[in-house]
Amino acid sequence: MINEPFASGNSIVHRLDPRFRTFFAVLLSIEVALLKDFSAMGFALLVAFFLAASARLNIREVMKRLSSIFGFLLLLWIVIPLTYEGTPAWQAGWLTWTREGIHLSAQISLKSTAILMIFMALVATMTLSTLGRALKRLSMPGKLVHLLLMTYRYIFVIGQEYQRLYTAMRIRGFRPSTSLHSYKTYAYLFGMLFVRASKRAERVNQAMILRGFNGRFYSLDDFQPSYKNWIFAGTMMMIFTGILLMENGLLWPMKPF
Repeated sequence: MINEPFASGNSIVHRLDPRFRTFFAVLLSIEVALLKDFSAMGFALLVAFFLAASARLNIREVMKRLSSIFGFLLLLWIVIPLTYEGTPAWQAGWLTWTREGIHLSAQISLKSTAILMIFMALVATMTLSTLGRALKRLSMPGKLVHLLLMTYRYIFVIGQEYQRLYTAMRIRGFRPSTSLHSYKTYAYLFGMLFVRASKRAERVNQAMILRGFNGRFYSLDDFQPSYKNWIFAGTMMMIFTGILLMENGLLWPMKPF
């Protein structure tokens, strides 16, 4: 199963309507991705950490997920300042770090960290099934929502099928190598996996039709927005506007270093 360590909780963020959380997570992430002003990016990062603190996220799990992008960001900090044309900021022998490259690396680091923290605080704090229902209520195409939910449900089954086939290959003496025989064996493995997945999909579809499936998933839980959700929406809109004002230099402008 997909690990959902943030989904179980009783924080104020967990009690908010999933539709509001999903909508503002996407809205803020799009805004952050388009930012160019460092004061706006810094404020967005502070907002992201505040949301994470409000959701009472486990620090160890948060750092584990942040570490997944820190390695990539470290590579960017090594490559971009050395290859990006601009004004030299620091020089060591034939290596030159440009000021523009450092600015670009800092922008990417701030924005990617803020976006990941926003999604961890607002989206990762709900189960994938709840996210699917929220997307459906936000007028996402039903087929995409069904694809998301069915993929989540059966990707583990396909993984187990792969493990059974691979174990059978190992029992029969297969050892991975770079030979043509090894490549052909892997091709047969994935081909058989697709065949079995297709057969299982047909059986699941027939079983759902026999049980009266009409293209809709019904839930016993109904989203009822309360005053807390509208307060959250108003706060998020003020934050959105504040970041926009900072981006346009109308509020706390900050010159890049």
